[in-house]
Order: sequence, then structure tokens, then C-alpha cells
Amino acid sequence: MSSGAPSGGRRLSPRWEYGLVLLLGAAGAGLVFLGVRQGWAHVHTSAPRPLPGSNVTVTGQDLVPAASALAIAGLATLAAVIATRGLARRLAGGLLMLFGAGAAASVLWPISDAAAIRAAASSAGLNGLAGSGTGAGSVTAGGSGGTGGTAPISGFLASVAMSGTAWRGLAVAGAALLVAAGLLTIWRSGPWPVMSSRYERPPRPAGPESPVLARPVPASPVPASPSSAALWESLSRGEDPTSDPEA
Repeated sequence: MSSGAPSGGRRLSPRWEYGLVLLLGAAGAGLVFLGVRQGWAHVHTSAPRPLPGSNVTVTGQDLVPAASALAIAGLATLAAVIATRGLARRLAGGLLMLFGAGAAASVLWPISDAAAIRAAASSAGLNGLAGSGTGAGSVTAGGSGGTGGTAPISGFLASVAMSGTAWRGLAVAGAALLVAAGLLTIWRSGPWPVMSSRYERPPRPAGPESPVLARPVPASPVPASPSSAALWESLSRGEDPTSDPEA
């Protein structure tokens, strides 16, 4: 008597796999969007009195706009996965994988303090305003991805504090889901359902099994009623005009 779990686990049906991969890709794109919409850095500009300083929050969208663009391309590729079949669907899965990998690479690329300062100046409407001596966004202290970096913006020193590590990680996780959805599409999309098959008309049966339309039966002719002259002639001969001659 043997006991224990069965040797082979139950696999998901193709329809469930198909829906799961679409959900995986949509969730991945949503996580990328959520991650890049958050603040990744804070740029504080000091100014001598009585001028006020400024504190600008820089989002991931400002620093890596390619990530959200690739996420949008991934959503469009998911629509292509729904609308295609066979080799075209596998090619769409390859594109989805490439878009996810590109989004992950753009998010993981090191972000310098100078890039954060340029993004802060752009979002604050200060494009091109920088000290004439060193140029826009040049860092005099602090390194890439660190804190405390200073650079002249409009002649004032700006300090950069990177604070979006968790949001960057969330965006990377979303990009990884896009890659996984693309790989599963390439590997498992053969038996998945096709959208257009639901709307195709079934072929009409041919041969002896096809239904034969009944021909309309012509109506029997209505016998013409005898004229009044024929009735008088029958009465003059002593015949009953209402009797049936065939009876």
C-alpha cells in the first residue's frame, strides 16, 4: 500500500495560463508606472538671505522617462498577444520580454547628482539657469546616487538626497514581471485560445446531412362558380344545378 502525493501535479489549463500571463504583464506594467511616479530624489537649493531656498522632489519619471515609455509599449504588446496566434504571438512575447528588460535596465542605471539637479531645474522651470563658471548640474561634492552633492543652479549651491530606493525596486519588480510574461508567451502560447475563433461562423454541413428546404406546396385551384346562364339552361332541361355530376 503506497501513500503520499501523486507523482505529477495538476497543470493549469491553457485558458487559465493565458489569463494568468495577461494578468502578469498588466500587473508588471502597473508596477513600473507606480514606481516611476514616486519621488526618487530631493534637491535643496540654498540661497543667501533674504532670498528663499527651494526643495524640489524629483520623480522617477523625471529621471528615467524611458521606463514608463517601455511599460506603455509592453501594454500595447499585450494587446498584440491577445489579437494574434502562432508565430506572431510568439514574436509578440519576444517583444514583451525585450520591453521589460529595457525598463529594468533603465531603472537600474546609476543616477548621478548632476542628473537629479538637471531634472529638478527642468521640473521647476529653470532650464538653462546655471552658474557660468562650472555649467549646469556640475557636482562639487558627493557621488552618484549619494547624498550631500552640491552644484550651482542660478549661482546657488544645491544639495541632492536620493530617497527612492524602494520605489526603484518596485519598478524593477514590475519590469521582471513583464519579462516573465514574455518568456511564458514564447514557451507556452501554442495551445492558448485565440480571440477571433469565438466570432467565426461554423461551416454549414454539406452532403446528405444538410437540411433540405421544403418546397412550398401550390394551393389547389378553386373551382369556378357556374354562370347564371348555365344555371337557367340546367333548370330548363330539368336538371338540378346544385348536384355534383361526379357523385
